[in-house]
Amino acid sequence: MTILFRGGRVFTPGGVRAEAVLVRDGVIAAVGPEAELARQAPGHDTVDLGGGLLTPGFVDAHAHPVQAGLERAKCDLAEIFGLDAYLERVRAYAAANPRKEWIDGGGWDMSAFPGGLPHRSQLDFVDRPVYLIQRDHHAAWVNTRALELAGVTRDTPDPADGRIERDPDGTPSGVLHEGAMDLVGLLTPRPTAADLDAALADAERHLFSLGVTGWQDAIVGSYAGSDDQLPTYLSAARSGRLRARVVGALWWDRTRGLDQVEELLERRRSAEGLERFSAGSVKIMQDGITENFTAATLEPYCRCGGTGLSYVDPGKLKEYVAELDRHGFQVHFHAIGERAVREALDSFEGTDPANRHHIAHLQIIEPSDVPRFAALGVTANLQMLWATHHAQMDELTLPFLGEPRSSWQYPFADLLAHGTRFCAGSDWPVSNADPVQALHVAVNRTEPGGSVHAGYPTAQTPFLPEQRLDLATALSAYTAGSAWINRSPAGVIEEGRPADLAVLDRDPFDLPETDVWTAKVRMTFVDGVAVHEG
Repeated sequence: MTILFRGGRVFTPGGVRAEAVLVRDGVIAAVGPEAELARQAPGHDTVDLGGGLLTPGFVDAHAHPVQAGLERAKCDLAEIFGLDAYLERVRAYAAANPRKEWIDGGGWDMSAFPGGLPHRSQLDFVDRPVYLIQRDHHAAWVNTRALELAGVTRDTPDPADGRIERDPDGTPSGVLHEGAMDLVGLLTPRPTAADLDAALADAERHLFSLGVTGWQDAIVGSYAGSDDQLPTYLSAARSGRLRARVVGALWWDRTRGLDQVEELLERRRSAEGLERFSAGSVKIMQDGITENFTAATLEPYCRCGGTGLSYVDPGKLKEYVAELDRHGFQVHFHAIGERAVREALDSFEGTDPANRHHIAHLQIIEPSDVPRFAALGVTANLQMLWATHHAQMDELTLPFLGEPRSSWQYPFADLLAHGTRFCAGSDWPVSNADPVQALHVAVNRTEPGGSVHAGYPTAQTPFLPEQRLDLATALSAYTAGSAWINRSPAGVIEEGRPADLAVLDRDPFDLPETDVWTAKVRMTFVDGVAVHEG
């Protein structure tokens, strides 16, 4: 089949916009003037861009689609905000599912609660145990019944990698942070293989609707009560059900050491030869998040003290990373606090840049560490959507970081100025999976107009505006940059590449910067075949 994409603009390498693209048998055959391409292919089919922009399919370099699909099928709080809305959704879900032993799901936002903390009593109207994962997946909100079933009392100690939030008398209050989530989460009903297959299929459909044609699943393994997704991906890839191009980042068990490397090698081998799925990355979560003070910092948090958690002993981390690097694994770090970022960078000293290591999130980077990314050949994996003023930032983060640390957050422009390679992702379902919304934030450092946080008093005040990126750089990060991290042949519109493409209904380069968020994906193609038509 031959298709001519015409009637708009085309985003090509370097940000130059061409007129048209010719696709033949799923591969980009030519890019250039419309009249010239039309002469090359008499009898072609046509896709009218309608004045919009044709981009490479977006590649999400840090997402959790299977978990997102499971949550969308449960008590999903992700698209609403506020205690009243949450309780109404829980009440409706419980009424609609009277035979479910547990009410589980997630997506609640810390900023909806004073001090960022809900309470078990707010869920005690439900006659069954409730387990709801926080939007960031670093905490869970449970009711009294769930704590009772788990045997969690005032005498239960905090696990080494987590914390049980408590009332003044020591009674668990109903919030379980980090590793403490497993105290209850492992008791929740396990999804069946059919549930996991359905979750992946639903997630893929949703991502296709947003122009995302590939991703890196940032945790493939058992974590925070979730089951290992590797069998799900292997089944989907072997059967042909998986159409996106996916890399699985195999979970590094922080309670173990080098003894797990052989298992990781075997897990990687299980995906060899598959066209749509590979498992050559390993995910190490080095710290938590700032809002619950588990992000690893160099200096104590203001007001509350403490410097967060390094989940993997920094003294051993370099040895672990060196061994993974020796076996040709890509290492994919979660690092939020500036100490965790430094520990990750230190561990990459002496590693092979050809393995395409990257660090995700990068909320806080101590300025002297910014040049080290390019020097070490380490890619910055940006979650652009987070770099705004919103309640979680202004009320639960800035007061506890203080200066100058608050001004070190999401330093995109500084990283770029030092020659850092970028990729980008959403961390979905932690946040919205729509790449266009993330592009808006990268360019403006303000909340997109459609966000649930857009009405926050300072949401349209640019957050550290000197760290803005231009649109072409941000778009390249979310396409070519992320495809490079995944070793995907897609991500760029040029001759010989797979025709993984997204059609935006308008050209964001022609819009006022404040309106970038209004662009929507109209069509998505994988190998030249339409997988979404809006």
